[in-house]
Amino acid sequence: MNVNQDNPPATKPGRATGFRGALLTLSLSMLLPALSTSIVNVALPSMAEGFSASFQQVQWIVLAYLLAISSLIVGVGRLGDIAGRRRLLLVGIATFTAATFLSGVAPTLWLLIAARAAQGIGAASMMALSMAFVAETVPKPRIGRAMGLLGTMSAIGTALGPSLGGLLIAGFGWRAIFLVTAPLGLLTFVLARRYLPADGPTRKAGRLGFDYVGTLLLALTLGAYSLAVTLEHGFFGSLSTALLVAALVGLGLFLLAERRVSSPLIRLKNFRDPALSAGLAMSVLVSTVMMTTLVVGPFHLARALGIQPALIGLVMSAGPVVAALTGVPGGRLVDRLGAQRVLVIGLIGTVIGSISMSLVPISFGIAGYVLSLVVITAGYALFQTANNTTVMTGILAEQRGVTSGMLNLSRNLGLLTGASVMGAIFAFASGAADITTADSGAVATGTRWAFAMAAALVMVALGLAIGSKRSARMRPRYPIES
Repeated sequence: MNVNQDNPPATKPGRATGFRGALLTLSLSMLLPALSTSIVNVALPSMAEGFSASFQQVQWIVLAYLLAISSLIVGVGRLGDIAGRRRLLLVGIATFTAATFLSGVAPTLWLLIAARAAQGIGAASMMALSMAFVAETVPKPRIGRAMGLLGTMSAIGTALGPSLGGLLIAGFGWRAIFLVTAPLGLLTFVLARRYLPADGPTRKAGRLGFDYVGTLLLALTLGAYSLAVTLEHGFFGSLSTALLVAALVGLGLFLLAERRVSSPLIRLKNFRDPALSAGLAMSVLVSTVMMTTLVVGPFHLARALGIQPALIGLVMSAGPVVAALTGVPGGRLVDRLGAQRVLVIGLIGTVIGSISMSLVPISFGIAGYVLSLVVITAGYALFQTANNTTVMTGILAEQRGVTSGMLNLSRNLGLLTGASVMGAIFAFASGAADITTADSGAVATGTRWAFAMAAALVMVALGLAIGSKRSARMRPRYPIES
């Protein structure tokens, strides 16, 4: 099978095993990075105790992983377009697997942090290139359901992490969360070698070369922004402000560099495509809203509803479970109704769920919270499947890697921004000096304002969806240039 085909032929019976094997490989490539994000959070107290470290120190175990992914995911996607996606994905899986094992045996905290950064580099390759491979291995009429499957696997990884991590830590200690994951990485590597199609001949972009300057500038810019919104949890002190200024300067330098090189990392003129520019912007906005449920939810359940800690995790898992159950059916809906319609349906559902979360009184208890969360999460899953399909369909083969990287980056930036900014809005609106000890009324007020802002953000995304559809009618979409 030629990896440069824009429209792969329908799967024949003789190719069924290879087709399923490729989808299994890509599914694992999406599941493992998500699992490695969520499974570590529950282990931080044990790690702090094991290394006699403070919380501020052990939080770098999480930050190093997220920073590596956010900083490198676009560059890795572009490198895959040039050097060969299968080749780079194999390198990424191998790096991820080796780093996962090293994390499990690391004798010191700083070696563990370094191993987590290396794990993030491998995860960036896996996340960026998995979606890019869909268009090369899946017939066009089935791309929607394949995108839904990848979204489902990512949601399963996120949902499975805390519970699996808790069981492993209770039985074997925190190192087990890495030593159990490493064999799954090895299995993914073997499957990738067996089932993913070989790379085609070197393309024109490869002869022009890789944009090292642009990649470095973008990585530094994204790293500075990620630190700015995480180190002080949305309350911008002197350090966060300085990092934010550095990120703005870095962005300016990156845009200047991209205008001057013959083979840029990202061709700025491609953002004239309404499907790409609106799709990335909507992904940031809606991911910000989803992070609001993860940041505000535990406080609302504990302080406003008075739920015991053991039950909070179970209630919170309703969101990822719904996302996992919605992904594949949502993909089938995309293939049947079209991505644009499903995208709008998903955004409307997310708006309704956010407004409901903002207005439902405390007296409705767990049922009111869960019902609103289910509507938000189902809407998000439909949106994500439809948006990924819209952006990844119709682009040139040699730009699939970098475009997939930008899609994943937009989601990560939304999650990072949501964790800090929406968390800060929640804390400020509550009026409490310390949200961890605030009374139920103050927490409920903070929740209402946070989700009212979330609803406003999704309304902006809905406006972008409608506006981009009108723009596409006036100016038909053209393939993204290489």
